[in-house]
Amino acid sequence: PIYPGTVESGDELNGIDLAQQLSGVVVFQAGTKLENNKLLTSGGRVLNITATGHSLEEARKKAYQAADMVQFRGMQMRRDI
Repeated sequence: PIYPGTVESGDELNGIDLAQQLSGVVVFQAGTKLENNKLLTSGGRVLNITATGHSLEEARKKAYQAADMVQFRGMQMRRDI
């Protein structure tokens, strides 16, 4: 699919808590909403995930590892950054 493609809203996000348990990882929410105690997508770029490490390569690997823990229907992710 072409990134970012068509986006959907109202899909439940899973795995953010797991991703944030990795040392040095921070998940920034942008296109999310809390509804009935569930975290849902609300369109656009849903999350940004960052990480720190002893090297740029370590930080990059950790950020992508954390991103792979997050799941929601229609998820699209850049892997060229």
